[in-house]
Amino acid sequence: MAKLTMVQALNLALREILREDPDTLIFGQDVGKDGGVFRVTEGLYDEFGEDRVVDAPVAESCIAGVAVGLCLRGLRPVIEMQFSGFGYHAFHQIENHVSRFRTRTRGRYTCPMVVRMPYGAGIRAIEHHSESRETIWAHLPGLKMVIPSGPRNARALLRAAVHDPDPVVFYEPKASYRAFKEEVPDDPEDFPIGKAAVARPGSNVTIISYGASLRPTLEAADELAEEHDIDAEVIDLQTISPMDTETICASIEKTGRAVVVHEAPRTCGPGAEVVARICERSLMYLEAPIRRVTGYDVIMPFFATERYFIPDSRRIVAAARDVVTF
Repeated sequence: MAKLTMVQALNLALREILREDPDTLIFGQDVGKDGGVFRVTEGLYDEFGEDRVVDAPVAESCIAGVAVGLCLRGLRPVIEMQFSGFGYHAFHQIENHVSRFRTRTRGRYTCPMVVRMPYGAGIRAIEHHSESRETIWAHLPGLKMVIPSGPRNARALLRAAVHDPDPVVFYEPKASYRAFKEEVPDDPEDFPIGKAAVARPGSNVTIISYGASLRPTLEAADELAEEHDIDAEVIDLQTISPMDTETICASIEKTGRAVVVHEAPRTCGPGAEVVARICERSLMYLEAPIRRVTGYDVIMPFFATERYFIPDSRRIVAAARDVVTF
């Protein structure tokens, strides 16, 4: 195993994919000669050439629309929106065409594309570069919504997304791009889409998170164990849609308490869906109200105050203590 950052792991996955499948290609702004705005595609243009790593015009709707045509011709494009905040320009193409072709054609055609979008705060950028709007995409039937939390599952989930027969929106937490390294196996691996992971086993409270929020959640779990004698189980969702209700509720039925953590705004955020599923499936196992630790219902603040917006371990520890002592 090699220790890689998330950027390096994603680059590895794309390199493997291009080598393994001649029908795959990368298409997006600055993905070619420049290697991507975050250098995720660095070196791929030199190895695979301009027909496989294709620079696109500054037009997100064009990128998504061209990718639809590529899919209908039998190819598997991996397209990149430089920042998730610019992905709204492609919303019409993704909502009206990408997500619907399987149903529209009664299964004769589909759009097996991956839409990569860096998302989230933590890099001291302005609002359209720092938002967490995963709920918008998760709400669309016909799309899958994947968010890795670290290098290993970023590589494995991106590979799985490319192999999936349906379109996948793949949010990459840019605050985690180079924040830490993790061992990534030498041999290629795919993690199943729609399956959560138990990032830390525990018995007193379940804390559910994903993406960049997983690291402060794990830090909070360590603090809870060391300073408060609370054994927290941490669930990494990995996929927002389809959501793994089985793993979530199995943990709730063991611990009886839940906290949900995400960077997206609170109202109609992914945490609301998690809470609803727990109440529908495992309500009688709950011993305390469920707490949410989230971003706030405001426009993403500028970098001088963004740290107050992002959930941190302090807020997570306080929420977990509240539900355990209820």
